[in-house]
Amino acid sequence: MKYICLGYYDKDKSDCMTEDERNAMFDICFQYDDHLRANGHWVGGEALQSPETALTLHRKNGKVATTDGPYAETKEQLGGILVLEARDMNHAVQLIAQHPALTYGNTFEIRPAGDMTEIIRQSGQRRRKATAR
Repeated sequence: MKYICLGYYDKDKSDCMTEDERNAMFDICFQYDDHLRANGHWVGGEALQSPETALTLHRKNGKVATTDGPYAETKEQLGGILVLEARDMNHAVQLIAQHPALTYGNTFEIRPAGDMTEIIRQSGQRRRKATAR
């Protein structure tokens, strides 16, 4: 089963790290990611640019409006996502609990990925039926 792991970090703490400290953190974290890949648990992942580069979209008065920055102002910022293959939630927790990013004060939120296969199939049937009329 796939699990989406959202990695959060404390921007103030990260900004205080020296280049050597940051490089050491990246090296050990990427080494663990390589371990996940080698054992068939890594499905994918991406880092995110800083929250200042975010653009939040919402509807206002029937039109799409945008706001610079993330949706919520929080101390911890979403830094990236990791898609993990695990037997169950306990296994996902065991795998992420070993991630070195935790030793640097980062946190992970783990959520099971939703299987949209049947919902997509049914939607396709409805759309085909609607266009056939």
